[in-house]
Amino acid sequence: MSALLETIARIRREVCDLHAELTRYGLVVWTAGNVSGRIPGYDLMVIKPSGLSYDDLTPETMVVTDLYGTPVSGTSTGGDGTILEWGNPALTPSSDTAAHAYVYRNMPDVGGVVHTHSTYATAWAARGEEIPCVLTMMGDEFGGPIPVGPFALIGDDSIGQGIVETLKNSNSPAVLMQNHGPFTIGKDARSAVKAAVMCEEVARTVHVSRQLGEPLPIDQGQIESLYDRYQNVYGR
Repeated sequence: MSALLETIARIRREVCDLHAELTRYGLVVWTAGNVSGRIPGYDLMVIKPSGLSYDDLTPETMVVTDLYGTPVSGTSTGGDGTILEWGNPALTPSSDTAAHAYVYRNMPDVGGVVHTHSTYATAWAARGEEIPCVLTMMGDEFGGPIPVGPFALIGDDSIGQGIVETLKNSNSPAVLMQNHGPFTIGKDARSAVKAAVMCEEVARTVHVSRQLGEPLPIDQGQIESLYDRYQNVYGR
């Protein structure tokens, strides 16, 4: 099997498996939400198909597209003479594909993108309010507040533009797109899923804290220290 086919097969398995994490952590309902992964070394990505139940997702249903969201597919002959297929032209990629593709085109270090409508994070997005960094876990994971991106409609790469513009000068791997919901990025698809899980966790915790009173801020210098230690020392 060629290096490209091996890589596509691996990323399709990973992206498929990671969708189960979205349901496991209660970040999505019905067919909403999606995970995508960049195919390293190629201008290609893998993303969930549109409108397919999470229970019906398999590696073979994951759609391969170029970095403009156009589905691609092909066949190749394996070393043993078998015909290998990649891509799935029978399925339409997620309606958020243009946003994911724009991120990959403009943020070359990003290897994974996730979108959910998780309840608490989306509630903050509906208010157009960033989540303040009032937890040491937020300092670790996000290096500051989780910012809000501009309102944008699905249909073109406007959402992707908002994601890139908001995150390009931020430590945060998460953005709350106004009136829409969270998008997260990572070095790979797994890292982006982790960011989505953590985004919902801190959105919920800070919301609960505000019901009890005003959360105490963390000094910016302490936030920077937390972020540096967690990103560069912790677990190494």
